[in-house]
Amino acid sequence: MIKYLPQLTDVVMEEIPGKITLAVEISRCQGNCPGCHSPFLKEDIGLELTTDVVDMLLYDNFGVNCFLLLGEGDDPEALKAIARHLRSEHPRVESALYSGRQEVEDELYELFDYVKVGPYIASLGPLNSWTTNQRLYHHREDITSKFWR
Repeated sequence: MIKYLPQLTDVVMEEIPGKITLAVEISRCQGNCPGCHSPFLKEDIGLELTTDVVDMLLYDNFGVNCFLLLGEGDDPEALKAIARHLRSEHPRVESALYSGRQEVEDELYELFDYVKVGPYIASLGPLNSWTTNQRLYHHREDITSKFWR
């Protein structure tokens, strides 16, 4: 089961370049990033994110063209089920996953249109810093430089 925090779910414009994105914060994070901006996401909090909830969120946020999971949680099969559901039931909405891991399985690159990898390292900065260790891929193409101004 994947859990999300409804109160932190929001439409954003800068997480995925050129997309109107519904960003959904996932709890039960397995990462250990020093300087984590949201340490409370390591806790078992929030509500279950089911395919019915995904449908409701997209219905309630008409006009978004990307669905972003901020975190993976601790249930890889549930994560994959959400990605498959998005692809089959919402083909006009791209899917994105922000993972704090250095690398993810090939299957996640296949299931999600966008995948961000790399733990946050404060001294290297976030995606909009040219020194960042993090990378954002769109269908396996590194598009990190789109954040650099």
